[in-house]
Amino acid sequence: MDIKQLQTFLTASETLSFTQTAQLLDYAQSTITAQIKSLEEELGVVLFERLGKRITLTEEGKRLQQYALKMLDLDMEMKKAMLNEQEQAVLKIGAQESQCVYRLPSILQQFQKSHPKVKIIFKPVHTTEIAKDLLQSGNLDVAFITDIYRETPMLQRERLLQEQLIFVSAPTDDNEGENVFSLQELSKETMLLTESGCSYRNQLEIELQQEGVHPLQMIEFASIEAIKQCVMAGLGISFLPKMVVEKELENGSLKELDPSLSLVPIFTDIAWHKGKHIQAFLSDFIKISQERYKTF
Repeated sequence: MDIKQLQTFLTASETLSFTQTAQLLDYAQSTITAQIKSLEEELGVVLFERLGKRITLTEEGKRLQQYALKMLDLDMEMKKAMLNEQEQAVLKIGAQESQCVYRLPSILQQFQKSHPKVKIIFKPVHTTEIAKDLLQSGNLDVAFITDIYRETPMLQRERLLQEQLIFVSAPTDDNEGENVFSLQELSKETMLLTESGCSYRNQLEIELQQEGVHPLQMIEFASIEAIKQCVMAGLGISFLPKMVVEKELENGSLKELDPSLSLVPIFTDIAWHKGKHIQAFLSDFIKISQERYKTF
């Protein structure tokens, strides 16, 4: 039994004419007869009395008519619900704060012009492991992974760019015109850093430990903007993606330092689970992101 058979049955129960039913549904009359016969065989009852050229509903046909109306109403309700689901689609994106603040706004602006009804949710993703877990559990649809490269067989990953990470300080009379900065000088400095677990902070700490360098003090912040303001106030130095301090470097409120430290490259990739059903709006978001990142 399928919806088409029930629709045919209901139309025939109203017209009481297989010929008229065929005309209304744009079927051959033999198709109408075959559908009704198949329905009767499946249910094990006679639905119509054939009295010459006339047909009438049997008692079983009248009972089926009530259920068929309910089933068609439910079918319509289901289709409307599915349509509403599509119209109220949600895109769950994972990324570090730096990506959310400095790169994603222009991507989202372009995306929402084409998909204004898609609701967007952001979740913090600081490392490859966090992204992998959230994508695998379905808590994210797509993630921007900013980290050293790690194997993730279950993820589809596309390289966007290699990040530039730099040390910055407030310009002072003591360091004016100088960019070279000895690693040993970090032992006399306060480091203002992002939260523990951040991928590029992790790599910095590993490198400093290998070099045997221990900053005088390390202060942790939840906000990159707070770090920048404190560095500009002369409270310490920081290690940040260059993209977040470009304006400050240009206007001279921050100064880049070169400690001649060799760090493992940090990349930003866009990733999603290989088994993920790629809906049209998600495919568009990925394409827009790939194109926009070429301009950064």
